[in-house]
Formats: sequence, C-alpha cells, structure tokens
Amino acid sequence: MAGKWAKFPHADKVYDYDAARLKKAWSRLHRGDGEPFPKDGAVAAAWQAFHAGRYDEAVKLGTAAGGAGTNAAIKAQVVYAHYLEKTAKTKLALLEEAVALADARRQAAAKDANAHYLYAFALGRYSQGISVAKALTQGYGGKIKDALLTALKLEPKHAEAHTAFGAYQAEVIDKVGGLVAGMTYGAKKDSALEHYEKALALFPESPIAHVEYGNGLLMLFGKSRVGEATTAYEKAAALAPADAMERLDVEFAKAELE
Repeated sequence: MAGKWAKFPHADKVYDYDAARLKKAWSRLHRGDGEPFPKDGAVAAAWQAFHAGRYDEAVKLGTAAGGAGTNAAIKAQVVYAHYLEKTAKTKLALLEEAVALADARRQAAAKDANAHYLYAFALGRYSQGISVAKALTQGYGGKIKDALLTALKLEPKHAEAHTAFGAYQAEVIDKVGGLVAGMTYGAKKDSALEHYEKALALFPESPIAHVEYGNGLLMLFGKSRVGEATTAYEKAAALAPADAMERLDVEFAKAELE
C-alpha cells in the first residue's frame, strides 16, 4: 500500500455505522454486491471503515482479517484509487495491487461471486487508467468479461456486476466500433443496455448504476442520447447516499452536470 492516503472529503456521521446500525442497514448497503453479513467481527470492522470512507483503515483491517475481509480491502482500495488519489502513478500502483489481491482472492474463493466481480472491478478501473485501447491490446478485456460472467452465473442478481458488464461492452464498442467489438469481444449494444437496465431494476437507489448508464448512453449513441444521459446523471445526483462510496458517486454525478 502506498504512503499516506488522502482523507475522505465528505465525512458525515451518518456513514459511520456502529455494529448494531451496520447489521440493520446491511441489506441496503450491500444491495449492489450481495456481500453476506460477516460472521467475523474483524471483517465487519473492515466494512465499517469502508462505509465511513476510512479507506486506508478498511484495507489494513480487511487484509489482516483475510478471507471475506479481503473483499472489503479490495473494494476500499479501488474506490480510493479511482476517486481520491491525485497522483496518476500512485493511482495505477494501487489499482495494480488491488488486481493482484483480487486475483488471489477469487482463486481461493471460487464460489464467491464478489471475488470474481471485484477482480473485474479492479482490472476495469486499472484498464481505464492505462487507457481502454491499451488494456484491450494486453488482453484485459477478455479477463474482465470472463470474471463478470462468472460473477453473474454465481449470482444472477448481482447489480454491480450487471452495471460493470454494461460498461465493459459500451467501452469496448466505443473504442473499436460495433463490428469488431461484437466479433472479437462479444460486446453488443443491445446486451450493454440490457445489463444497465437490469442493474437499475435491481438497485434503483444506486448512484453509480445511473452514472454508468449515462456514460454508456453517450459512448453507445453520442449526442443523440445526451438528454437521456443528462437525466441519468440528474437521477444519480438527487439520490441520498447511504455510505461514503455512494457519496463519491453522487458528487461525481453533480460535477458532470456543472
């Protein structure tokens, strides 16, 4: 893990879940990824740090706890790197480290849908960091697709995996065109839209589902769907975030509308 991490800039007591509140709010907090409520207090502590935006602490606690705690560590490191790390070199290093951690986790827990999703999540953000075009030439596209399909096979109602698979297809189509995307990567417009819509149906309170849908519309259709994309960002910006990650997603949507 790199040196000192930046603090979450929107600290709010509402995101600081004690043990009782965490258990009560768990189904809402994890509607997107379906993570089971932790049996181990050390794992629960890692998730408490994650939801409060104490991402460095979540990584330390989750890594130390091991097992399911690794999921909290991976997600915390990816969210922090994507939204809060300002130095490009450090951001890529953090994401690369998260990819390796997620790869080890999915091999150790092959039946954990989130283990596969988090590998795709980390590798997807890393791919965006080095450029999607470069990532495709290095074979990351197929790895992301396979991991997401595995996650969805294990848990068909994994909303975040549906969002990610929609985004994967939209980004590939945007970079290489519809024909090559379909023939080489199995990425299709109709499928991308279908997965975005499934994610929104499963978890309409998710800011990132609306943000990614808006992004996808622009990548797939350009200016002809800018009105719908704007509406998607507006919906995301109007949602009440349940934790630090959702707050970052909401703030991103607001910035897109400025």
